[in-house]
Amino acid sequence: MFTRRVLMGLIAGLYVVCLAPAAPADVRLPSIFSDHMVVQRDAAATVWGWASPDEKVTVAIAGQTVSATADASGKWSVKLEALRAGGPHDLVVRANNTIKIADVLVGEVWLASGQSNMAMTVQGSKDFDREKAAADFPRIRMFTVARKPAETPQDQCEGKWLLTTPETVGGFSATAYFFGRELHRALEAPVGLVNSSWGGTPVQAWTSLDAQKAQPALRPLLDQWEQRIATYDPEKAKAQYEQQLARWKDEAAKAKAAGKAQPRRPQFAGDPRLSQNRPANLFNGMIAPLVPYAMRGAIWYQGESNAGGDAALYGLQLRTMIADWRSRWNQGDFPFLFVQLPNYRKPQQQPVEPSGWVTVREEMLRTLAVKNAGMAITVDVGEADDIHPKNKQEVGKRLALWALAHTYGKDVVGSGPIYKSMEKRDGKIVLSFDYADGGLVAAGGAPLEGFAIAGADKKFGWAQAKIEGSTVVVWSDEVKDPAAVRYAWADNPKGNLANKAGLPASPFRTDADGPLAPVRGRVTLDGQPVSGATVEFVAEAGDRATATTSEDGSFELVHVSGQKGAPAGTYLVAIRWKSQGNAAVPRKYANPNTSGLTAKVNAPGVNDIHFDLSSK
Repeated sequence: MFTRRVLMGLIAGLYVVCLAPAAPADVRLPSIFSDHMVVQRDAAATVWGWASPDEKVTVAIAGQTVSATADASGKWSVKLEALRAGGPHDLVVRANNTIKIADVLVGEVWLASGQSNMAMTVQGSKDFDREKAAADFPRIRMFTVARKPAETPQDQCEGKWLLTTPETVGGFSATAYFFGRELHRALEAPVGLVNSSWGGTPVQAWTSLDAQKAQPALRPLLDQWEQRIATYDPEKAKAQYEQQLARWKDEAAKAKAAGKAQPRRPQFAGDPRLSQNRPANLFNGMIAPLVPYAMRGAIWYQGESNAGGDAALYGLQLRTMIADWRSRWNQGDFPFLFVQLPNYRKPQQQPVEPSGWVTVREEMLRTLAVKNAGMAITVDVGEADDIHPKNKQEVGKRLALWALAHTYGKDVVGSGPIYKSMEKRDGKIVLSFDYADGGLVAAGGAPLEGFAIAGADKKFGWAQAKIEGSTVVVWSDEVKDPAAVRYAWADNPKGNLANKAGLPASPFRTDADGPLAPVRGRVTLDGQPVSGATVEFVAEAGDRATATTSEDGSFELVHVSGQKGAPAGTYLVAIRWKSQGNAAVPRKYANPNTSGLTAKVNAPGVNDIHFDLSSK
């Protein structure tokens, strides 16, 4: 009887427990909302997190309180009214539980991303002992995102905010820190830096998969990765690695015995699905969790990994990533500043020395056409024998100069000279530049060098050059009818053109990849004209031209050089638009599927190309 009574009691207890409502889940925040964080000033900053479905969440800071109700999945978000620079404040989040985030400052927030030269720490940079001793900037804070690739976009990342002290600064991204320090001094405001970087990674790892799939020219790269994943054999990969490791041990022993530098130890590649180099994997694991944390803009130091591959695609890839990030943050065309690749490898010997490094550098220059894009020219602060130059102070300073001039409206020179236009005059070529205010100079007082000139045959030879005010006159006695000029066209180029602010000129060329043929056409959808569409022609070698359709759907291509037309050849074509009340485009209709769309440009002659797309 006793046993039966006990058993019935247990059953009744379990019945009551099963009927009892579940305890509400504690409110949670992304890790970037933590002690010592910096909130973007003068902006409607979003605070978000998770709680029980339908639970009310209240957020309070600096005298304002806002509330939201968690949705069915438990996600909630609120927008703060714009805050003025200052602090410290407490950020308090209340729901079933209370979270108090202490020592919150309001100031300027910048995202810093890229590969090893962004990841490179202050400890590994120039004059570390001096920088460590001077690192007393409690209002400069850095949040370093833990390295984690992911196959799908994540909503959380690991990291914590650190104040700048002699004990912490050694582990900070050097480029980001020196950039932030310049802003802090000039603006007299707190600065928060979010470092999300990983050495050796390509630009495609940092861009969402959807954005890359929308670019026909990038699909072959995505297909290569899918093929690599489909054919991956773990046992075979392990055996290959063991063979590589055995060879490395033998070579390392021989190098040590000979007193030479040892080769780099091979790394086990592992499952390609989880590779940090796979397209979108770092966007998923290290960028997506930060969206939509309010910020002023982003700085980017990358390109080295892409210089060894299909370098001609780099401009398209970089522009795609910029547009991708901007669309996800939904903060408009926020400033996106990047570091142009520095001088590297053996010094220049020939008048022009094309390479993947040179191509990536040029694609960065062309990306300045993107609204609110900026570039730090570093062709004079690299190191011939080290892909990781130590002078990150100057890199950070030059990024900051662009930001101060263009983002913050300060009266500073934001850049070194950037080629603008050319004019033929009496057997010479006269070059004009932006950022030549106050005149141009030859750095170091030496004769001007680094210029090459060619006629229509494109056979470049060394040229003479002289400065005339804000222009440079270039000529050669051996080229009677010059057609094109190139400057500093090599991995580690000659070149000493600068402005009076002491900032170097960017390498450039005045010539396109071939003679240009006029290309005009029309875009229709189901026979109706499409206005406001972006039309982009991308050649296999990377050359490209773009246009925007007018009200009747017509367009005329403009080459990246700024001239009308495109070189002869076969192009992949991308056509994109946003619905803007266009009669041909239903308001909810997205971009058409232009996969496999191609066009052939013939020269000489005018090319008239009609794209009639289908919504079905």
